[in-house]
Amino acid sequence: MNAKSTEVRDFLLTRRAKITPEQAGLQHYGGNRRVPGLRREEVAMLAGVSADYYTRVEKGNLAGVSDSVLDAIAGALQLDEAERVYLFDLARAANATGRPRTAGQRRRSPYRIRPVVQQILDSMTTTAAFVRNGRLDILATNLLGRALYSPVFDSPTRTSEAAPPNLARFHFLDPAARDYFPNYEVSSATPVAILRTEAGRDPHNRDLSDLIGELSTRSEDFRTRWAAHDVRLHRTGTKSFRHPVVGELTLDFEAMELSADTGLTLTAYAARPDSDSAERLQLLASWAASAVQPAGPAR
Repeated sequence: MNAKSTEVRDFLLTRRAKITPEQAGLQHYGGNRRVPGLRREEVAMLAGVSADYYTRVEKGNLAGVSDSVLDAIAGALQLDEAERVYLFDLARAANATGRPRTAGQRRRSPYRIRPVVQQILDSMTTTAAFVRNGRLDILATNLLGRALYSPVFDSPTRTSEAAPPNLARFHFLDPAARDYFPNYEVSSATPVAILRTEAGRDPHNRDLSDLIGELSTRSEDFRTRWAAHDVRLHRTGTKSFRHPVVGELTLDFEAMELSADTGLTLTAYAARPDSDSAERLQLLASWAASAVQPAGPAR
């Protein structure tokens, strides 16, 4: 079984294990079950396909599987939007023609941030904003975004002054991350899920594969979380920081894909009006004006 088939198998196995017969609306007569969730034949019945066919799919053979069958399997497993997108990405990779050979995975050319994107960042003076790629490299920031993420920029996990800081590498390889993220155990799920989602979307990205390999080798925490096969669309929410200069911040964020720059996401953080975090974010902006230089676009 090749690596891609293994990813399909493990993803479907972990999703199947999360759904109980009761949750699926099946009559459960008790007794010992050898699997924690649904059986293969139960998923097949719910999806309206034969048990043999679903078994073939779960073993990683997605070649030729129609969208309607994928939809039916996603419904049977009660996949959320991110999980459904990931399943379709795996199928797209299985059905792609002219794929590069395994030994010839592509390295991505360095992303270039267009001047207008940097201008937009710089115009956002009361919010912290940055642009990242799918492997969580920070490619550009405004002044306040650079200040907010100063521990990441100053981290020894940054491979060189010219290299963009990487949020996943900071999170799992720098002990300072446990202080910087007050809800460390909860927030640790996010970078792993984003990388897993990106690996499904861009399976031949060698830079991404190298990063995942490095983190799997050097961090048991990352390795354990990666094996869970969780995925996520990181679009909106609330994030907490413990900044070394201004203390704890709780900020709302919106993450927006740049439609003209495939693979790039602009994330902006704002504090709720009249909150302690709003006062501290303003203090951080004052500190940034005198102490921090904006990151600008990656070179």
